[in-house]
Amino acid sequence: MTDKSPAVPQFSSYALAGPSRHARDACLPVRGDLAHIRLAGEVFVPHYAVPMRHVATAAASLLAAARTDAAHLAEIEAGTVFDVLDIAGRWAWGVVGGDGIVGYLPLDALAAEGDPA
Repeated sequence: MTDKSPAVPQFSSYALAGPSRHARDACLPVRGDLAHIRLAGEVFVPHYAVPMRHVATAAASLLAAARTDAAHLAEIEAGTVFDVLDIAGRWAWGVVGGDGIVGYLPLDALAAEGDPA
């Protein structure tokens, strides 16, 4: 009797080479459900995101969670680049300057790069 089970495709380009990196670093854009696309192959999460480049239109507090009473991480000045990885409600989660600190900013403090403010 021959085995008629379908062949399992091999996705070696997304295989982890070892254990996932720890997401404790404040500059590592990883949450339990999402990570920056550049971390594919280094961390295992359900989804990876390509960043959307935005610019802060006003000074704003970078927060540890998507709520106004969350821990303050940094003060972001107008004109600062913020790479958005996720938008939920009135909040954007992303990375300051592409490879800086990770946190949440109010969506109304951002404009897509190239959009008039």
